[in-house]
Amino acid sequence: MTTPMPGRPVRGSRTGRPIMVLLDLLGRRWALRVLWELREGQAMTFRELQHAAGGMSSSVLTARLHELSEAGLVTHAGGYDLTDDGRSLLDLMAPLDAWAEEWSADH
Repeated sequence: MTTPMPGRPVRGSRTGRPIMVLLDLLGRRWALRVLWELREGQAMTFRELQHAAGGMSSSVLTARLHELSEAGLVTHAGGYDLTDDGRSLLDLMAPLDAWAEEWSADH
């Protein structure tokens, strides 16, 4: 499976509109979990990240890290960490997290 990139067809978009590309990337199994585990800003080794994410298989983690790195959201230099774009994305998702917490409390 190739990394979704703007301008390339993805699930739900033959034109590769940027929002559809992002949703395809984030909708891949474990992708959001990897980003979420890196949110604290502390670089993590592969094994630390695998453990923090609930022990996902090494092949799936390798695939997600490759895709997220290729998309410019994750970097690997002395451990895996978010790039500035990755941090920016999680900052934009913070209101969604707050909404989900409130929604969860109501149900």
